[in-house]
Amino acid sequence: MNLARRLLLSTYYHATTPWRLAMDRLRRASSNEPVQILFYHRVADDHDNPWTIGSRAFEEQIDYLVDRFDVVSLTEAQRRILGGKNRKPTVAITFDDGYADNMHFAMPLLVRRNLPFTYFVTSDNIHSGEPFPHDRQLGVPLAPNTVGDIRELAQQGVEIGAHTRTHADLAKLDHSQLVDEIVGSKQDLEDITGQQVRYFAFPYGQPRNLSPEGFSVAQEAGFAGVCSAYGGYNFPGGDPFHLERFHGDPDFLRFRHWLSVDGVKQIRTPSFDPELPDAERSVYDALAAEVELSR
Repeated sequence: MNLARRLLLSTYYHATTPWRLAMDRLRRASSNEPVQILFYHRVADDHDNPWTIGSRAFEEQIDYLVDRFDVVSLTEAQRRILGGKNRKPTVAITFDDGYADNMHFAMPLLVRRNLPFTYFVTSDNIHSGEPFPHDRQLGVPLAPNTVGDIRELAQQGVEIGAHTRTHADLAKLDHSQLVDEIVGSKQDLEDITGQQVRYFAFPYGQPRNLSPEGFSVAQEAGFAGVCSAYGGYNFPGGDPFHLERFHGDPDFLRFRHWLSVDGVKQIRTPSFDPELPDAERSVYDALAAEVELSR
């Protein structure tokens, strides 16, 4: 962020703080606190790419979350969305792609602090050891996690999620290719971990990278939920299958700006509607039954 834009955002953020606090009190009083879901990619202090955050900045963000939010799993996030009421500031943590460098600092930190998170990985890269295509394009070929890394994380209780086989833009694929990328990645990771893979994250995750057919394939494959990555707040009573996420921005001001539930940002963020009422209904019913059993 350049200096002028940062100054503008800082002025806006601080000028609207009283209004944000007032809205926060109203949301809590009406049990309408959104469930916010963050996604990260790589935590490291060298070989920066646009989706890397330094270890110190990452720990500062985790401290901020622990101090101010209930940090929950995606399953608990869905329960709070489904329940229609949520009084507590709530956040879930996720990672995309599967970078080897995350094993050095980020993963041990979260596991040591007993914080739930979901780790979405691209299965072909885990098997082959080949760098991700977006890193190759930047000329910075960074190592992905190994099969051993993913097994270790799963054994430590980390939820492993699917992120396709090849990090494909799913909106450009036909049905058979969607099945290979979505269902195939689920099978690959279940073979690696010996555990059920319950969540899927769309690569790139913007509205232009999503498709109703992709949602349908994921639902038919038995995923409990799918994640986008274009921003957005998951309010109680909303869709428990489509989980909207925003980036854990390395800039702490922007990070706090998102988490403060900015009304303007909420209005301006586009929302993708998969238009799958039958699929969503079946998932909704299954989740509702799960909630009833847990009471």
